[in-house]
Amino acid sequence: MTAKQSLRTNWPEYLIEGCLIAAFMFSVCLLIVVFDSPHSAAYRVIPNGMSRLVILASAIGLIATLLIQSPWGKRSGAHLNPAVTIAFLRLRRVQPWNALFYILAHLLGACTGVLCILLIAGSTFSEPPILCAITVPGSAGAFLAFLAETGISMLLMALILFFIRSPRRAPFTGVAIGILIATFIAVESPVSGTSMNPARTLASAFPSHMWNHIWVYLCGPVLGMLIAAEVERRCSPVIERRSAFNCAKLLHPNNVRCIHCGFEPLHD
Repeated sequence: MTAKQSLRTNWPEYLIEGCLIAAFMFSVCLLIVVFDSPHSAAYRVIPNGMSRLVILASAIGLIATLLIQSPWGKRSGAHLNPAVTIAFLRLRRVQPWNALFYILAHLLGACTGVLCILLIAGSTFSEPPILCAITVPGSAGAFLAFLAETGISMLLMALILFFIRSPRRAPFTGVAIGILIATFIAVESPVSGTSMNPARTLASAFPSHMWNHIWVYLCGPVLGMLIAAEVERRCSPVIERRSAFNCAKLLHPNNVRCIHCGFEPLHD
């Protein structure tokens, strides 16, 4: 299938992916303003930084779950992350043109979500301590942040692949991802900021003009998820005997078409 054919046939899925990550970034940035800005009521009511971080992490995990489990998420597959799409491309579960347009949708959608918050919150969002919700290495340095981003991204992709390969586990994929993301944010964020998503980091870097250590967040998530995909690929003879389907959707309902595996729902 050519690029033109892919756009003509699959543009709804591309648009959905862009809208989903735009909604995710808008929600995440809004929550960061609410819980981390000294001007917010929540900041004054909950003075303990760790308590605010746990609440923030839980809210972000819940948002991820809701987006994945939403009708739109079930339509596109809810990758919400270029690194996830690249990992599925390595597994040959995504066609190359679909992967390219998904990644472009992720980048444009993430930037849209961040810019919307910037327009609404203005300097409260763009100036310290928020700084457009940028992700930066912690005090331990960039290399440890890179290792952390690689490790948590590998675990996230491994969890995705573990859940979607089983018909019994698959319906709970979004819940499991939300819990894991919340845990990582609460525990790992002091090390790297817990990005796991190149589009998420780039979307915050553009308006803030802060590009220091950007390689950590471009290379770490992609490398980590490719490692998980490579383990899956090498174990595929064993895995395929247990797997219900071989697809790139996080949730695969029987009443929604799939551009990845070619599934079409039956109509009376």
